[in-house]
Amino acid sequence: GHGCCSARAFFLGHGCERRGDKMTPAMPDPIAKALAQFTAPMQIQFAEIRAMIFDSAARTEGVGALTECLKWGQPAYLTEASRSGSTIRLGALKSAPENCAVFFNCQTTLVEGFRTQFGDVFAFEGNRALILPQDAFPRDALALCLQAALTYHRRKR
Repeated sequence: GHGCCSARAFFLGHGCERRGDKMTPAMPDPIAKALAQFTAPMQIQFAEIRAMIFDSAARTEGVGALTECLKWGQPAYLTEASRSGSTIRLGALKSAPENCAVFFNCQTTLVEGFRTQFGDVFAFEGNRALILPQDAFPRDALALCLQAALTYHRRKR
């Protein structure tokens, strides 16, 4: 392994936070430490995005268990078990340090598609990052983006 913690281990070990019918594994220390660098409002938003990633994976057929680990010091979510999707990372851009950003693989057409669909809702940087507004963000729109990333390779086949 490359310092990745498999999400499957968390489901067995750490006791899940149950939110209604959602299963979000307890946050591993390395992930919590990485997010602790951000402002309190950003930490809350990142925790919410993280829950949405796990929720989307659980609800989407064929995605399977997620691998949660740090990539370049940022929380990253990989579909290593099923290889159905493209990696999602959480962080912030130097150009917008107070805004939560969701990073996608720049080799994909994901951000291009999101820009077309949600250009009025989110800001974007290049073909790699979706930038959330600081206050409330449109959950439905973000959920669709996350699901698209988690199923990216499956749809291309």
